[in-house]
Amino acid sequence: MRLALREAREQANLTQQQVADEMEWSLSKVIRIENGDVTIAPNDLRPLLNFLQVKDKSVMAALLIDARIARTRQRQAWHQKPQFREVLSDAHRKLIEYEAEATAIRYFSIYFIPGPLQIPAYAQALMQLYVGEMPEDRIQGVLDARQRRREALLSRVGTVELFVLLDESVLMRPIGGAAVFTDQLRELQRLADEGAIKLRMVPFTLDAPVTNNASFDLLSLDANDEGMLLYHENGLSDEVIESKTTTMRHRNRYDRVWQEALDESDTIDFIRKRIDLESAATGRRQEPR
Repeated sequence: MRLALREAREQANLTQQQVADEMEWSLSKVIRIENGDVTIAPNDLRPLLNFLQVKDKSVMAALLIDARIARTRQRQAWHQKPQFREVLSDAHRKLIEYEAEATAIRYFSIYFIPGPLQIPAYAQALMQLYVGEMPEDRIQGVLDARQRRREALLSRVGTVELFVLLDESVLMRPIGGAAVFTDQLRELQRLADEGAIKLRMVPFTLDAPVTNNASFDLLSLDANDEGMLLYHENGLSDEVIESKTTTMRHRNRYDRVWQEALDESDTIDFIRKRIDLESAATGRRQEPR
């Protein structure tokens, strides 16, 4: 909804201030609608579409339906509840909303396993790195949200494609200790073996330009990649980027490195060897493959 409205405004060569003046809204309201911070009521949407020169009746009808659905979902969504609004950033909540609609998500990580693929013990160990920088209640809130995201995303297997591109360092860094890390590696192997994710590793020996962009999530909102957004998380801050120039640049680099990286079979073999090594370090018997 918000992307469609922003695109219609830009096609009409109108600024947000011009829309605000015509609709007798505050500029803040227009910005918040286009940012997805608030929904738009159908009664407000009709005159707005008329001002934006959206005349196609089928398009108008579809947008009105989307507006009603968006308002209902926002009231019911778990991440909009007070306990999560207090600990999740606007960008993080926006990411969660789009994860529910994405047709494909491409993860690239140079430090840790992507959030929705983390087992609880691994996520707990990772968040402990922020003790002292982040209040304990916020850490717990983020952990609760991460588990809900994981459950929601994995429940969509079959309707969303998950591509996971990991720097070799991610598979070498035993966050949480050998036992926790081994369980996390086994979970990655399971997801890959079951076809829930497509998993490849960027070895240290590969000079890949995508690594200059740091970790990111790239979400496709339709089969043709007409709508994409980029999510960056950097410690205590994060952002969502919707610029087509930026998202396409990341997508093109991602595709290039995906082809040059270790393929799925060799990546799983690497993970199995890491499991064997970590299991030996803890004296735990390797589970049957």
